[in-house]
Amino acid sequence: MPVDPAFARFDMARLYDAFNHHGEDGDFYENFAQTPCRVLDIGCGTGSVTLRLANRGHTVTGVDPADGMLQVARMKDSEGRVDWVRAPAAEFSLPDRFDLAIMTGHVFQVFLDDVGTLAALRNIHQHMVPGGRLILESRNPQDKAWQDWTREKTREQRVVDGIGTVDVYYQIKDVEGEHVTFDAVFTIEATGETLVSESRLRFAPVETIRGLLSAAGFGEVELLGWWDGTPYSETSPEIIAIAHA
Repeated sequence: MPVDPAFARFDMARLYDAFNHHGEDGDFYENFAQTPCRVLDIGCGTGSVTLRLANRGHTVTGVDPADGMLQVARMKDSEGRVDWVRAPAAEFSLPDRFDLAIMTGHVFQVFLDDVGTLAALRNIHQHMVPGGRLILESRNPQDKAWQDWTREKTREQRVVDGIGTVDVYYQIKDVEGEHVTFDAVFTIEATGETLVSESRLRFAPVETIRGLLSAAGFGEVELLGWWDGTPYSETSPEIIAIAHA
């Protein structure tokens, strides 16, 4: 599981946390399991969805390879409700087995090839109880969401505690096959300092996602196209896969 170098840093992770919030997607994950269960959040980042699930009474473990992200997550978890684990998705080893595993925030797209993706999915599958479910999300490549990742369309400002006003925008650097490379550019108003985080994502087609889940040992897969439960179609903005272990 690749780690964006910037998000291994606490200062960049804090900026990421200030600008990235979960709306309909967070509600979907929070309400998916109707009764308390054991949840594994892979690529949990700063823990926004992880903590929402813990607040609902679930027993939650959050896994992420980035130190900076986990530092921010732990700061928000003053009561120690979540077990935070620093490890790549293909390498963590836990004694627990989980009823539900989730990969939020399009974290599935940071796996850039079949080999790395399959290694992660197989490790997740090994940590699930029979009949458990994995939910992952990936932007539908046919929707070409990256075409809107421009300074003009993505620029926004927020006031970040301890930092002040921060401006951010996203800009595409390269589109090659299934892979899109882009920068997140943060500017701190008080100092004029600019911090840049480069990311690379894979926009895998739905057939590839289905095939990788099957190869990892998952069975039935339900596909949704949006967080309201709309079934997936070729024009859906999202590929939301619910796979049974």
